[in-house]
Formats: sequence, structure tokens, C-alpha cells
Amino acid sequence: MTDALPALPARTVDGHKGTFGTVLVVGGQASSPRMMIGGPAFTALAALRSGCGLAVLALPEPILSEGLTIAPSATGLALPVDDDGHIRPSEAAQRIDDARGGVRCFAVGPGLGLGNAQQQLLVWLLARDDMPVVVDADGINNLATLEHALADVRAPAIFTPHPGEYARLAASLGIHLDGVDESTRVPAAEQLAQRLGAVVVLKGRHTVVSDGVRTVVNETGNAVLATAGTGDILTGIIAGLVAQFVHPLMAGGAPNALGLFECAQLGVHLHGVVADVWAATHGDAGLLATDLLDGLPTAMHALRAGSN
Repeated sequence: MTDALPALPARTVDGHKGTFGTVLVVGGQASSPRMMIGGPAFTALAALRSGCGLAVLALPEPILSEGLTIAPSATGLALPVDDDGHIRPSEAAQRIDDARGGVRCFAVGPGLGLGNAQQQLLVWLLARDDMPVVVDADGINNLATLEHALADVRAPAIFTPHPGEYARLAASLGIHLDGVDESTRVPAAEQLAQRLGAVVVLKGRHTVVSDGVRTVVNETGNAVLATAGTGDILTGIIAGLVAQFVHPLMAGGAPNALGLFECAQLGVHLHGVVADVWAATHGDAGLLATDLLDGLPTAMHALRAGSN
């Protein structure tokens, strides 16, 4: 079990937007009966709040303008859809590929919905070995429906399931440990990480972060996080840290380089710290996911200063 929290690297004083990397968020659903817009927008905002230089919202074209209204600091990439609003996966993949200059992390899954088109786009993203991917929500749910899911995971990846998403993906991989029971949450996360060859963030009370070898149980956070959208915020925080501190320019032991495990650990810690500060003032209910955004820079500053 790993206990020490890694240091949050200092910002490069002469940095610019390109220095701190771009997060490209793939999500959203424009087809009936359920449209989903807020989740990926929250992820993009959280990535920016965590310090990345740019965020790109890759959403189905009919809902892109609404997503950018929620996250006006992001830029937009319209994903082509058919007459029913379903993503055209091959054309969407081509647009993402054409726009990937400067991108250092994909975040996929918030509000994505389920279906064959989403599966195809997800597999294309996970099959690339040249880009870190943070996979959340319907990214995980779509992967769980694929018969040969493991064969498709080549990207350096962080998976961030809540217990229900964990249960679906674990069952598809033949893992039968309970992701809720405190006595089995650690081995549950470890086994899933080992099977995927990835970092797993098993969310919940005392979130578990594991890469299958190293494991940490987070102690920050509280029940105010049990509300819609907070997981999308966590995805963005982690992706923003990955974009800043995990990329080829920092290979070879650069002093401010981090690995995926460290970014996940720091992201979970910071997410919980902001929730703890909010609860100390407002009580144990009523938090909106976007309330976490304002407190994140302060929590990061305090962590760099050694205050938490």
C-alpha cells in the first residue's frame, strides 16, 4: 500500500498555453430519448481549473453550441452525426485526429451514451498507444459491453468507475469482487487495474487508486460529493494534471514529470479537499458539481505550499 502523496509540481514561470497542454473531451449525446450536455462541459472546465492550457469539447454537432455556453473557456470540435443525432464514428475519429495537435490527454465518456457508434469511437481512442486517456462514465459502460474488451486497450489509461460502473466492467472481465464492501474494495481495484493494464480510480467513500502494483486509499472527501456531475469534475482534474505533467517532453526524469498513477492520486486528493472545505462552511448537502471549480485553484496552491 502506498501512503505518501506525491508533490504537485510547480508551474513553469515562463510557460504559455502550449506549455501546459490541451485536454480533448469526447462526450455528450444528441440523440433521443436522452440528451446529455453538462457532463463533458464540466470536465472541460475542471481541466482548465486544474491548470491545463486549453480544453477542447468534442461533442455531437447539434449540441456543441450548448456545451460551449456552459464552458465558454473551451473551444469546440463538432462531431458529425446522422439524421437521428447518432455520432458517425469514422468521421468523428477523423475530426479528432485532425485536431489533435497540442493535445496531451483525451478524456472520454461523460454524457457519451451507449451504442455501437460510441463503442467504435471508444475502441479507436483506446487502441492508440500515443495518447493518455482518462475513461469515465459511459466510456466504461460501453467498454463493459464489448466481448473482447482487453484486446482494445493499448493507450496509457486511467479508468474512474463508480461502484456501479466498476461492477459492470469487472463482471465482463470475470472479476467478482464487491466494489462497495470496504473489505474488498482494495483488491477489487487492484484486480481491475491488473486486468486492464491501467490505473483504476474506484470512486466512493475512501476512493481507491491502483495501478495493480501500487495502491492508495484516499482520505479526503465526504458525502457532499454524492451528487450529479462531481465525477465529471474529477475526470477533468485528473486529465488536466496528465496534460500538464505526463507527456513526451517530460520523458527522461524531468523534475516536474509525473506518472498516470501520481496524477490520479493527486486529482482524487484535491477533489476531496475542495469538498471538505465546502462542507465545513455549507454543511453536508446541497453542493453543485460546479461549486468545486472555484475552490480548486486554492486547494492546489495550498498543496504546493505544503498546507494540505
